Amino acid sequence: MNTTIQEPKETILNGVNVTKLGQTIEAIKQQPEVAQFKFRARNQWEIGGKNTATVDTFYGACQEHKHRDSFVMDADEPPVLLGEDNGANPVEFILAGLSGCMTTTLAYHAASRGLKIDDISSEFEGDIDLHGLLDLDPSVRSGYREIRVKFKVKGDPDKATIEELIRKSPVYNTLAEPVMIKIEVEKV
Repeated sequence: MNTTIQEPKETILNGVNVTKLGQTIEAIKQQPEVAQFKFRARNQWEIGGKNTATVDTFYGACQEHKHRDSFVMDADEPPVLLGEDNGANPVEFILAGLSGCMTTTLAYHAASRGLKIDDISSEFEGDIDLHGLLDLDPSVRSGYREIRVKFKVKGDPDKATIEELIRKSPVYNTLAEPVMIKIEVEKV
């Protein structure tokens, strides 16, 4: 007599494998060190405002990982900021990173709560005053003074839930709360 054991069907919601997400959460509860991750980027200056960042390895789930492909991101400045416009500028990368993380966080958390999302679109805009960057006014910060985010979401979650979930984003948290940045310089 042949018996076949069927694997439980995986649940996918918002493109997220909710079954595996639940298994990941349970694994972290059982072994908290699995939750520790280290993400990395390397950068090489080329000329002027142009430089290239490469992302290819990270640590997580108690082991080293290598991305299937290295991700190479060219940064530059637009001509009005004396660059050649060969890539988004670094502060635009911040907006792109924030947009991607808030969107992913919303989709994952909504899926884990059983909330279907049909569409997410968003717009990000930030204000920077060059008086800070150029040391013209020490009272002006060199970074963003304010970032405005507008989300349009079609699906089950109500507005309050959407606002709650997007604030769980790690990039949002990194920008909204102070984070220690340790700098080491080697003169060669």
